[in-house]
Amino acid sequence: MSSAIGYGDSLILGVVEGLTEFLPVSSTGHLTVVESLLGKRTDDPAVTAFTVIIQFGAIVATFLYFRADIVRLVVAWARGLVSGPAREDPDYRFAWYVVAGSLPVVLVGVLAKPLITGPLRNLWVVAVAFAAWSAVMYVAEGRGRQKYGEADLTLRAALIIGVVQCAALVPGVSRSGATISAGLLQDYNRVAATRLSFFLAIPALTGATLYELKDVNTSVVGWGPLILGTIVSFVVAYAAIAWLLRYVAHHPITIFVWYRLGAAVLLALLLAAGLVSPT
Repeated sequence: MSSAIGYGDSLILGVVEGLTEFLPVSSTGHLTVVESLLGKRTDDPAVTAFTVIIQFGAIVATFLYFRADIVRLVVAWARGLVSGPAREDPDYRFAWYVVAGSLPVVLVGVLAKPLITGPLRNLWVVAVAFAAWSAVMYVAEGRGRQKYGEADLTLRAALIIGVVQCAALVPGVSRSGATISAGLLQDYNRVAATRLSFFLAIPALTGATLYELKDVNTSVVGWGPLILGTIVSFVVAYAAIAWLLRYVAHHPITIFVWYRLGAAVLLALLLAAGLVSPT
């Protein structure tokens, strides 16, 4: 097993990150599997830092795709800080809801980092999480009445979604799968739940990327592969965002449930046969 990441590795990992960051299939789980198949030490801090930092490409894709919404929310938030009447603007409240919904994962992510980057970076954990959270997604799709839109978001709902987002710190759960499921279970429609998932991703992924910068070991990774992986992640993630929003507007998320279950079974078989290493 090796920790070195070359250009070929970074190209593959950038594609995997871009494809899976926003689809409810777990980017961390997929990256951990692919790193193992590439012969990398998935529990090495430098490799973990690499996979987190190339998420920056996905963050930039989110900023670019939702730039008009982000500018509108930031302006409304800034106005509301200095003007009483401006605080009645729904965009002002929505901006605060995004902030509130982001706090739980930041707090838990910092406190539980040794666990997340240590024992949980195990492919048996990923296989179990693939299957277990599939059940949650299936129930959420089936029970959600989808009667509320983005304008109906409340502070309570945002906090609940933010707390559920913490489950995604377990590799294999999926951050978008967690937030979309939490939204559906509170009767928000798929598009509203998915859009909120994207907005919550911005502070969560930005914070994680900045936090991991200190663990970058350029003798192991190198700035060239790191930059390449980030650029590839950006391009693929932008396309994935556009596709997912169109898809959830007309289709249930159960297609991802069946994919996750298939991936769980395949991964468990590979692990049981000794064809891939758990760490």
